[in-house]
Amino acid sequence: MENESNSRRYESVFSKKVRAGKRRTYFFDVRQTKGEDYYLTLTESTRKFNSDGYERHKIFLYKEDFNRFTDGLQEAVDYVKTELMPDYDYDEYTRKHEEWEASQAESDGEYKKNTENDSSDVTEDVAEDDISW
Repeated sequence: MENESNSRRYESVFSKKVRAGKRRTYFFDVRQTKGEDYYLTLTESTRKFNSDGYERHKIFLYKEDFNRFTDGLQEAVDYVKTELMPDYDYDEYTRKHEEWEASQAESDGEYKKNTENDSSDVTEDVAEDDISW
């Protein structure tokens, strides 16, 4: 019973994953405490260069800090966008990510179509650049 309540304490009730390039992913998790309260964990997960595994950094954000945190974050982002780099195209990476997701969905659809229509053991030529490790 004690292990059940401990695992429940850390259970996410909501999670949002944000990919940021090839090596970095952000996770926004809403977690519930024993006292039926909620808090956020913000996690940056970065794939290590020279070994298997990931390096993780976490921030725990409690409800009493939500407004000040989001205000401070927005102010810092706005400062970079308007004062330091006003000419930068901040939508560039959003467009690239959307294009990548579309190509992944298309290739997943083609794979499903090919595997549904062809039950033989024929292998397709795959360029090394098409393989992501």
